[in-house]
Amino acid sequence: MEYITRSKDEAGVRALINLFPVTALLGPRQSGKTTLAKSFRPDYVFDMENPRDVVALEQPQLALESLEGLIMIDEVQRNPGIFPLIRFLVDQNPRQRYLLTGSASSNLRQQSGESLAGRIGYYYLTGLNLSETGSQRMNDLWLRGGFPRSFLAGDDEKSMLWRTNFIATFLERDLSALGIDIPASTMYRFWLMISHYHGQTLNYSELSRSFGVSDKTVKHYLSILEDTFMIRLLMPWHANLNKRLVKSPKLYLRDSGIFHALQSIPTLYALKTSPKAGASWEGFALEELVSYLSKRDNEVFFYASHSGLELDLYWQESGLKLGAEFKYMDAPRATRSMAQAIEDLSLDHLWVVYPGSKAYPLARNITVIPLGEFAKPGSLQT
Repeated sequence: MEYITRSKDEAGVRALINLFPVTALLGPRQSGKTTLAKSFRPDYVFDMENPRDVVALEQPQLALESLEGLIMIDEVQRNPGIFPLIRFLVDQNPRQRYLLTGSASSNLRQQSGESLAGRIGYYYLTGLNLSETGSQRMNDLWLRGGFPRSFLAGDDEKSMLWRTNFIATFLERDLSALGIDIPASTMYRFWLMISHYHGQTLNYSELSRSFGVSDKTVKHYLSILEDTFMIRLLMPWHANLNKRLVKSPKLYLRDSGIFHALQSIPTLYALKTSPKAGASWEGFALEELVSYLSKRDNEVFFYASHSGLELDLYWQESGLKLGAEFKYMDAPRATRSMAQAIEDLSLDHLWVVYPGSKAYPLARNITVIPLGEFAKPGSLQT
């Protein structure tokens, strides 16, 4: 299978390895964490899905204390009790470095953070993005999503087959391996239901009525999908206390290919003629921009009021207040909503991201920019 170099991610992980005795590489299953980790040529590799390595680490101190160099432990969330030992070992032996991979964010961060505070750096690996695939393959990336095996499949049919099998495996095997005891059929129906809310503000009561469970159960199911990197809950920014602002998060499926598999959208033609095309493209463009900005989830927001004003993405960078709108159209124009968002948030600049090919200004502080520009470094310059 074709291999795509992930230079930006390699540099980010290498910087952490050089700075911390322990580096954790987090991201969804099948996103390329193991391949990326092995590119650093670890001296020792323990795979927590390999029975032989599981047995070797049943007595972890005996297995690890005499080792030197870079030690990789794959899918480390399957052995959470190992973190206190790793702390002891790196404090005793400065010649040890650990590279850990994991597929569940908050649990792993909580487990490792309590034991390894000040000794561990975290890097989040998403699927492939435009800077890696090239803007000429933007439609393939949009349709198939960023999971390497889905994107690199021989054709759209094989890509869809891979994604449907990924969904089944994730529900039937991966969740139970994380200690989540929810029937796969129940979780599939819930995942399918919330895919219809992609790009919308969450209404927990509506979701609970639709699925026939309590609000608490809905929040629990959402937290599972968020923790395993399947969905993004984009939080609102509260800045103007004089307005009635939306306080609920917006829901996005993080991988466009998984969204299309759940929605049974198999081809680019079917996607572009689907009523879900606009919402799909908004989520795809949002993930591309967040990846380009190298922002963590708690550093990006949306802004919306109950009067209808909305800004798709808001963030701060180098003292500047910045925003983005995602428009699935041929030639976006300035709107009153954009002007109001600039005023409310004191934006220094607003980008309007669209699927076209040419950048052009709409006003002094509003620029239309093609999504394909994110394949180029430094494309967002005010």
